[in-house]
Amino acid sequence: MLIEDATRAEQIRLTLQARVDELTAEFEAERERGHLLRLVEAHDTAGDDQADSGSKAAEHDTFRSVLGVIDDRRTQYEHALARLAAGDYGACEGCAAPIPLERLEIFPAATSCVACKQTRERRAA
Repeated sequence: MLIEDATRAEQIRLTLQARVDELTAEFEAERERGHLLRLVEAHDTAGDDQADSGSKAAEHDTFRSVLGVIDDRRTQYEHALARLAAGDYGACEGCAAPIPLERLEIFPAATSCVACKQTRERRAA
């Protein structure tokens, strides 16, 4: 389903860009929260035992994981924007078949049709 209607393409572009902007703001807010957390912890380490250190390490791992997920999602939406600009949005990157409209409505950054996605997931398992 390559987008030929200019009005529809612009609506999709605005939707994708809005999501990129939301994810960027979320990423920056999380980074700031992490920075503040590190500042507080830098002044609050007196008397830490192994459990405290382990708890802080786990919290840092979770923080890095959350940042990674947000950044990955943002990258997916940026990729979708690039595909839209190139005229490839809506075509499966695996087999070039049209991605069902229902799938794109649920996940606008989708790059594969259902069949290719299922095949990839089976191989990963």
